[in-house]
Amino acid sequence: MASRSNLIDGEWIDAESGDTFDTHDPANPDEVVGTYPKSSASDAERAVEAAAAATEEWGNTPAPKRGRILSRASQILADKKEELTELLVREEGKTEAEAGGEVQRAIDIFDYYGSKARDIGGEVKSASGGDTVLRTKQEPVGVAGLITPWNYPIAIPAWKIAPALAAGTTAVIKPATLAPGPTHEIAAALDEAGLPDGALNVVTGPGGEVGSVVAGHEAV
Repeated sequence: MASRSNLIDGEWIDAESGDTFDTHDPANPDEVVGTYPKSSASDAERAVEAAAAATEEWGNTPAPKRGRILSRASQILADKKEELTELLVREEGKTEAEAGGEVQRAIDIFDYYGSKARDIGGEVKSASGGDTVLRTKQEPVGVAGLITPWNYPIAIPAWKIAPALAAGTTAVIKPATLAPGPTHEIAAALDEAGLPDGALNVVTGPGGEVGSVVAGHEAV
């Protein structure tokens, strides 16, 4: 059984209340797979505020450097593929073959966006007059609020987290309470890969409290 924490502003911490909830193996409902913080609205607000405070630093990080962090995270996930596959099987209930394919998809997503980050920039346009240069510049828009379901618990978070971070946008994610473990593993890989504090924040708990803040906070 794994006991996990929220990731807020680069720190792995418990919910302010200290409350927790357990996930169970669908094939053996009496077996506890993991214990997670049962967070409240105040925990979610702290996470959004941390992401908002990190927007300038992460947005100003050169895109190739952002990409290298994503690429390193992809490799870290690849090194743990067997362990991640087992977690997905036990917590979400997929067969081993399906779970392994989904984990590989997440690895590939981070690898792809690690390379794709180099393409982010803008375009030079043709001007109608002389001595004029027209350019576009792509800029991150702020905090991305991510709420993901249980049925693809590592692929869907990867689909959302990787492009947001590649573009220089910070994020807060609330994974599904039935299978949040793979999202924590993604966050741990990014943390190990050198992601700055606050660029990605993970908060677990009920959608009515945590999800409402992630969806409705003015900074998102």
